[in-house]
Amino acid sequence: MSKNDVTRRGVLKTGAIAGAGVALPTIFTASSAAAYMNEPTGGSVTLGFNVPQTGPYADEGADELRAYELAVEHLNGGGDGGMLGTFSSKALKGNGILGKKVEFVTGDTQTKSDAARASAKSMIEKDGAIMITGGSSSGVAIAVQGLCQEAGVIFMAGLTHSNDTTGKDKKANGFRHFFNAYMSGAALAPVLAARYGNDRKAYHLTADYTWGWTQEESIKAATEALGWETVNAVKTPLAATDFSSYIAPVLNSGADVLILNHYGGNMVNSLTNAVQFGLREKMVNGKQFEIVVPLYSRLMAKGAGENVKGILGSTNWHWSLQDEGSKAFVKSFGTKYGFPPSQAAHTVYCQTLLYADACERAGTFNPCGVGQALEGFEFDGLGNGPTLYRADDHQCFKDVLVVRGKENPTSEFDLLEVVEVTPAAQVTYPPDHPMFAGGELGTCNPGA
Repeated sequence: MSKNDVTRRGVLKTGAIAGAGVALPTIFTASSAAAYMNEPTGGSVTLGFNVPQTGPYADEGADELRAYELAVEHLNGGGDGGMLGTFSSKALKGNGILGKKVEFVTGDTQTKSDAARASAKSMIEKDGAIMITGGSSSGVAIAVQGLCQEAGVIFMAGLTHSNDTTGKDKKANGFRHFFNAYMSGAALAPVLAARYGNDRKAYHLTADYTWGWTQEESIKAATEALGWETVNAVKTPLAATDFSSYIAPVLNSGADVLILNHYGGNMVNSLTNAVQFGLREKMVNGKQFEIVVPLYSRLMAKGAGENVKGILGSTNWHWSLQDEGSKAFVKSFGTKYGFPPSQAAHTVYCQTLLYADACERAGTFNPCGVGQALEGFEFDGLGNGPTLYRADDHQCFKDVLVVRGKENPTSEFDLLEVVEVTPAAQVTYPPDHPMFAGGELGTCNPGA
């Protein structure tokens, strides 16, 4: 199957996606009889799952698809219901959404903004998708969120960590459950200072796109406020696989901490190169050299193997959490697939349930009604404790986990341990915070 093919419930849909290089129109049209874009008229409703099936974030994409399929199964009344049973809202009954069976189409973002937009556009125009969700790159998320705003459908962002997604690039039709770079800095910096001291010199390697930029800005601001000095900050291409030429200058920089603002395969490769250069054994400025990974995932930890032991970072969720929602999701996912879910899987499963729940509470698929149901919505039971979908910027506020690579893992999945649960209040910021300035939420677009 071509990586650009779109599937509906496993059935090939040919000719569905335009070439990534084709210019995309910014005006969408809908039937004049419809009240809003892709208003369902039959017994089913179609959701669009747009994930990286190839490229540096493909591992996250594969786990997202697993979680999406599980969410659809639960929404349609199959399986054990998962977090439908722990979700504080009781609007979902396991009979689809508003009585309509949930179907879905999938696409490959390739971790490229143009391919992701083409994929989402095809799902909306050719497959009738009324909601688009997915992704493991903030560049992709921002591009697809903009397209969904133009098209008049809801975008439930997947794994996107850039401040810009709900900052300068926020849109009325877009919503993010995942935490962001500011939150990582606010949660992680106090732990770093407590363990490594306030007198540290940091060297940053940063993925050269919107997520990396805001992650670097956030962790620099948070650590510098506690006394750390930034020695240098170097941008690295997203397509890079060998980071040796970027690691070598760290050795003579005077830095005693390397902060890897990398994710997915980038982080696996840069951390591996750093360990190969002997950084973890070095003593600099009379201190043990340390490496920090601000944004962690179990899938990254698995890829990096032994190299993650003892390394601190932050994460949105972890399968070892013992709240009822997390346990229910881990049980459902593990029963279906034979291993625990990643934070990417957890995020997109939650987003699918949250969208469906908003439709039920609003009594409509109209994106403006759904948006109103999500704005200011407070909920619990989905694995992160009490959570708020803030109306000002469509960002979720919840507890953030600080994690560390486990020294003595008991299995290939038991690689991270939670060292601190940072309360939501510590990572909450005002809507007009300078790191999030420059954009307007605008108004909902129903698309018809």
